[in-house]
Amino acid sequence: MNIKSSFSLSALFVILAASLWGVDGIVLRPSLSNLPVPLVVFIESSIVAVILTPFFIKHLKVLKKLELKDWLAFLGVAFFGGALGTMAITKALFYVNFVNLSIVIFIQKLQPVFALLLAWLLLKERLPKIFFLWASTAILGAYFMTFGFSFPSIETNGKVIYAALFSLLAAFSFGSSTVLSKRALKNVSFEMGTYLRFLITAVMMFFFAMGTGSIGHFNDLSTTQILIFLLIAFSTGGPAIFLYYYGLKKISASSSTIFELAFPLTAVLLEYFVHGNILDLVQWGGVAVLMASMFMIAKIKPAV
Repeated sequence: MNIKSSFSLSALFVILAASLWGVDGIVLRPSLSNLPVPLVVFIESSIVAVILTPFFIKHLKVLKKLELKDWLAFLGVAFFGGALGTMAITKALFYVNFVNLSIVIFIQKLQPVFALLLAWLLLKERLPKIFFLWASTAILGAYFMTFGFSFPSIETNGKVIYAALFSLLAAFSFGSSTVLSKRALKNVSFEMGTYLRFLITAVMMFFFAMGTGSIGHFNDLSTTQILIFLLIAFSTGGPAIFLYYYGLKKISASSSTIFELAFPLTAVLLEYFVHGNILDLVQWGGVAVLMASMFMIAKIKPAV
């Protein structure tokens, strides 16, 4: 396989993974809204970890070669991407279960802004002034997409505002996870990277669910929700991350960001066909501004 076809396959896998996340957010996850968020994330990460364990237990010797920096990267990926980010986006979707869910998905696509800002702050990578212009434009687009020309009010838009804030937290977390994932995959295969991501997340979420008392709500699970969890594990959970890590290992993070736009676009289509919701003209204008800004930001390469 030549370099060009390898890149095309990697891009296709990232697009497919992002599309599966759109299905997760609009079709699957909202049906779990009566459960505590920590319990939801614990169950879904644990199922994937248990399923993958028999396949990777014979390859665990490769872990002996990992350095402290590798483990710290995986801990960061599990915390920001597996735990905090997933809880935040889940909470955001639960908050707006009665309105257009695709708004939350679009706001979450602000993650490249946070990824580049973190590289600027933590890695001392220099950003051109144009970055701050496009970042400001993206945030403005996200505002109009969420509220239109209206001024947000806690009294009338309370749940939407909270959903937007949780979605911003998810964007920050997933942006951090993307940067850390690139480092975490340096010395392991994408298969082992997928396994470690879910295994470490499951351990983290067990203690978090225990500490918050969420673990005691297992009895609230319905048969339908158990089937939903299994469907997530075998589609939008493990397989989606598997495909995403395959692509991310072979292409740049900035390229991946562009291909991940399949995530919100899939969400908008499903939101219309499944729930009959569609954005109004002003909101679509905000979407256009946000997506154009994200495209320009993804082309920015920080200087060391």
